[in-house]
Amino acid sequence: MFGYVTTDFPNLYVKDTVLYKAAYCGLCKSIGKVCGTKGRFLLNYDLTFLSVFAHNVIGEDVKIEKQRCILHTIIKRPVAVPDSLSIRIAALNVILAYYKLSDNVIDEGKGRLKRSFFKRAYKKAKKSEPLLDEIVKKNYDALRAYEKQNSESIDMVSDPFGTMMREISAELLRDKFTENIGELTYNLGKWIYLIDALDDFDKDKKNKSFNVFINSYKDVNDKKTLLSEKKQDLEFIFGAILSAVYENAKCVSYNFNHDLTDNILFKGIFERTKNIMEYKTCKNTTKF
Repeated sequence: MFGYVTTDFPNLYVKDTVLYKAAYCGLCKSIGKVCGTKGRFLLNYDLTFLSVFAHNVIGEDVKIEKQRCILHTIIKRPVAVPDSLSIRIAALNVILAYYKLSDNVIDEGKGRLKRSFFKRAYKKAKKSEPLLDEIVKKNYDALRAYEKQNSESIDMVSDPFGTMMREISAELLRDKFTENIGELTYNLGKWIYLIDALDDFDKDKKNKSFNVFINSYKDVNDKKTLLSEKKQDLEFIFGAILSAVYENAKCVSYNFNHDLTDNILFKGIFERTKNIMEYKTCKNTTKF
C-alpha cells in the first residue's frame, strides 16, 4: 500500500534530485535514531514526500551534509540531517508500515514472522508518537470494519485511508494546516489505497484477499480484463481524485522553492496512475 507517491524522475531538475535523495537518506537516518536499525528496512517513498512537503509548508529548512551510511560506506552522500520534524515522520513511517504488515497477516494469514521482526521498532515508534499511532489505529480499524462487511463501495472503503492522511497532516502541520491541505492529503490518501488495490487485483484474486475492485466488479476475473472493460469507470474514479489533488495542491502556501513537490503532485502520481492503467509494471520504484 506504500511506495506509490514518487517523482516523475525524467522530468526532475538536478537540484531536486539531490534534495529528494537527501530527504530519502535523511529519513532513513531519522528512523535509525528513533526506532533502531531494523526499522530502516521499512523506509518508503510516500513518507519521503511527506517529509519534503511538511518541511516546506512549516518553513523548516533542511540542512544537507555529506555522510556515509550502512549501504554507502565508502563514498559520502548528501543527507538531510535529522531534525524534530523528520524524527516524527520517521516514527510515523514505522507505525504505518507495521499496521500494513498486520493487515497482511489478517487478510492473508501469513507474514507473522516478518511482523514480529519489526515489533520492537514499532514499539519504539509508538512510544515516541502515541497520538500518530492512535490516528493510524483508528482508521485501520474503520477500514477493517468495511472489509468485514465485504463492502462494494469504492468511495466508502477508501475513506478511512483518506481520513487518516488528513488527520496525520493536521497533527504534523498544526497551525500551518489549511482546508486545502486537508483536501489534498485526504484525496492523496484515497489514491494511495485505490491505486494499490488496482495494482494488486490479480494477487488478491488469487489469494482470496479483500479488494474493493474485486467486490465492485464481480464479473471480472483478472486485472487486464478490468482495465479493458471497465476503463471508463476507472478513469472517472481516479480522474476525480487526481483532479482534487491537483486543484488543492495549487493553493498550498510554501515557504521555499516547491519544484520537487510540484513534480510529485502534478506529474509523479499522474504518471504512476497512467502506468497502472496501461497494465505496466508499477511496483518498481526509483533507485538511487
